[in-house]
Amino acid sequence: MSRIDDSKEFIPVRIAVLTVSDTRDLSADRSGDTLVGRIEGAGHRVADRKIIRDERAEIADQLRAWVANKEVDVIISTGGTGLTGRDVTVEAHRDVYEKEIEAFATVFTIVSMNKIGTSAVQSRATGGVAGGTYLFALPGSPGACKDAWDEILSFQLDYRHRPCNFVEIFPRLDEHLRRK
Repeated sequence: MSRIDDSKEFIPVRIAVLTVSDTRDLSADRSGDTLVGRIEGAGHRVADRKIIRDERAEIADQLRAWVANKEVDVIISTGGTGLTGRDVTVEAHRDVYEKEIEAFATVFTIVSMNKIGTSAVQSRATGGVAGGTYLFALPGSPGACKDAWDEILSFQLDYRHRPCNFVEIFPRLDEHLRRK
């Protein structure tokens, strides 16, 4: 069973938050606010925050810019993961991923099933890795952001979490780029 090992020191992570929306601005970005509050509340740092329209190329360009920024360890986007024609965040994320974390979507679906039942099938939450950076795409509702953070990311982004976590393998995420 998972647990927090209090004998280990907490390591703060630098997280960029991207809201994907054609209609929101910072004053109406409840999902982004939910993520920022939880990130900071956990002791991590918000490295950057932006809102971008539902445009695949623009989303992918922003993700790539943050992946290239050594001051960003993790990117969490919210919005654009549904089934409508304008929902292109998942495709933009996959344009950037070197590796997809398939189990993230599975675990998110399990968490969502416990909260919203079969409506969970309408989410296409995803996670991946690129350039030594973790990327996660969450639905655009504050509840989904809360659930993903509270039930998955708060643990996996905590170095003290056992039996394993994302933070402890940061140094190895880009080892293939260092090989000659």
